[in-house]
Amino acid sequence: METDPKAEVEKRLSQILVELRSLLDETKPDAVVVERIFYQRNAKTAIPVAQASGVAVALAGAIDIPVRQFTAQQVKLAVTGYGAASKSQVQGMVARLCGLAEIPKPPDAADALALAITYFMTVRMEQRYPAVSSS
Repeated sequence: METDPKAEVEKRLSQILVELRSLLDETKPDAVVVERIFYQRNAKTAIPVAQASGVAVALAGAIDIPVRQFTAQQVKLAVTGYGAASKSQVQGMVARLCGLAEIPKPPDAADALALAITYFMTVRMEQRYPAVSSS
């Protein structure tokens, strides 16, 4: 989903809310997974990303869909086994793990798949080792 970069922030966030609500109503997911905004060098980028993420988290909470958040480092570790992996390494492993002939495009698609992989790996570990996940 894309919003008009020239539009006012409230219009852009409202569009995200409406489109995301429609998507969640249509797909009825078991969970919503988002990247936790841990650190970004550019505050001009970090603030809008955090606002959009907040819309997704709040909407999921409002309609009782569990939310999981993972940092970029957690995603890198889950997907590649190395928490400081490069973006290209993560993208390559996403393609391999998903049985794809090439890296998904646009890059956001690979990021979303990496978050999904991290979620499923985390849930699987929590189910196998419940004592560890509840501490």
